[in-house]
Amino acid sequence: MGRCCFYAVGTLSLLLLVTSVTLLVARVFQKAVDQAIEKNIVLRNGSETFDSWKKPPLPVYIQFYFFNVTNPEEILSGEIPRVEEVGPYTYRELRNKADIQFGDNGTTISAVSNKAYVFERDKSVGDPKTDLLRTLNIPALTAMEWTHLPLLREIIEALLRAYRQKLFVTHTVDELLWGYKDEILSLINILEPDISPYFGLFYGKNGTNDGDYVFLTGEDNYLNFSKIVEWNGKTSLDWWTADTCNMINGTDGDSFHPLITKDEVLYVFPSDFCRSVYITFSDFERVQGLPALRYKVPAEILANTSDNAGFCIPKGNCLGSGVLNVSVCKNGAPIIMSFPHFYQADEKFVSAIDGMHPNKEYHETFVDINPLTGIILRAAKRFQINVYVRKLDDFIETGNIRTLVFPVMYLNESVLIDKETASRLKSVVNTTMVITNIPYIILALGVFFGLIFTWLVCRGQGSMDEVSRASLRSLFLRIQ
Repeated sequence: MGRCCFYAVGTLSLLLLVTSVTLLVARVFQKAVDQAIEKNIVLRNGSETFDSWKKPPLPVYIQFYFFNVTNPEEILSGEIPRVEEVGPYTYRELRNKADIQFGDNGTTISAVSNKAYVFERDKSVGDPKTDLLRTLNIPALTAMEWTHLPLLREIIEALLRAYRQKLFVTHTVDELLWGYKDEILSLINILEPDISPYFGLFYGKNGTNDGDYVFLTGEDNYLNFSKIVEWNGKTSLDWWTADTCNMINGTDGDSFHPLITKDEVLYVFPSDFCRSVYITFSDFERVQGLPALRYKVPAEILANTSDNAGFCIPKGNCLGSGVLNVSVCKNGAPIIMSFPHFYQADEKFVSAIDGMHPNKEYHETFVDINPLTGIILRAAKRFQINVYVRKLDDFIETGNIRTLVFPVMYLNESVLIDKETASRLKSVVNTTMVITNIPYIILALGVFFGLIFTWLVCRGQGSMDEVSRASLRSLFLRIQ
């Protein structure tokens, strides 16, 4: 009986070790998990993935920070502008996909992405309907840029004189964000109906969408999950001077494909940024107890390099690293995008404005993604709206102002997974972890029984040695 037990333990240990190594090499359980995830995380009507994509469950907040101008007269005299950051004014962002239609074979899906904003008083510094801010007169500056159009030049010059427009104006936060009727734009609208009589940094964006999208569902390949293939009827943009710059790459940033690895470069197309951007792995994180890969927007995105030469408008006119001239997609308004406080930009932009304090912690854009599911656990999209200003001899309103990329406002659009959603996701992650670790459990059992087998061998050897010593002693006594 003892001998049978001895051989059984040894055989079991060997079988467990061989089985575990075979399973590890063949990645049987890992492949099974991957295939299950690839099959389930698809935009298919009625699925949990589709419902989450259609109406994201995570709470999204957007914070607006404004730069209040404190020395307008000195700026017009050629001195360095001084600004004070005022904010945040926080809004809950409500998102949902609408007008959804599936394409042929279920590989594509078209939709619009609706967004609405609800003010959160307890998360804000004041009341946007009454708080006043002094900033650049963007409608007037835009009108000045339109003077290259022969029909408008004389009209705009006359209007600016007649209405005694100034370079700096004071409005409420609500007006600057959601719009107010501008005198100059109202009169230009009579001649050019396509030009709205209203101006606001987010005018026309509350309760609306940014256009029609066509996405890939991931049915054909999990790597294509929620990738954009068409926006507003176009498969590429036409604003920039290079084909690579006009490409529409990646997702809309609400979701990513599952089974992400840190070696991947992920692409996002934020339409308000007027171009696609890529994000790269930065660090390992944990969010609500869940593993995450942190991806961030690298400095190379807005660097003054040959790769970005196609974003210089007009061609060859590059302002420097850290800024992007998007006037071509903003109806000619001299809007310049950057990261908040000119984070990652050339020092000349920071030092040109008194009040800029770039800081990685507060001004970097990042996203923490669960690598197994591709679900966003935490994210912060941060960018700044600036205006390009310069002295224009034909317009006394510009005085002797320096040539500047002038900061107006920046935003922080953030999301953090709630505890309830995190708990559900954690159960999925833990289940898959147990399944994928089965080979290691088998290996551990093999090692355990191997140790028992070794102990039995040593114990058996010790018993035999005792028997041998007793026999020799008995033989010696007989000889004597």
